[in-house]
Amino acid sequence: MSFEHYIHILRSTLQRTRKVLSCSRQTIEKVVIGMNVAASEFYKEDKSYDLHFKEVRISGEPLKDLYKSFAVEYHIVSIEDPFDQDDWEHYAKMTAEIGDKVQIDNLLMTAEIGLS
Repeated sequence: MSFEHYIHILRSTLQRTRKVLSCSRQTIEKVVIGMNVAASEFYKEDKSYDLHFKEVRISGEPLKDLYKSFAVEYHIVSIEDPFDQDDWEHYAKMTAEIGDKVQIDNLLMTAEIGLS
């Protein structure tokens, strides 16, 4: 299966989740969706992200764009650890683009260079 196929499955799951929420007694305003990605688990030395889809690796830029599309399309309110703790470039870009939806637990807790 291709990377696009797995992204389609994820998008379908998010769509079904929103549909269930909209059909339930809870309104979409009362229930929110967040993602805990833990991207450090699939970050590689060549600064790519190995998503284990037929050896497909992507850089931080398309991964950022994918997260951003999820945040907009499915009203994701929180994306925790979307990048490796050493991928400061994409944390900064994504935070600039979608603001406080980016949660950086691993970055703050495990990065060798702390915030000053």
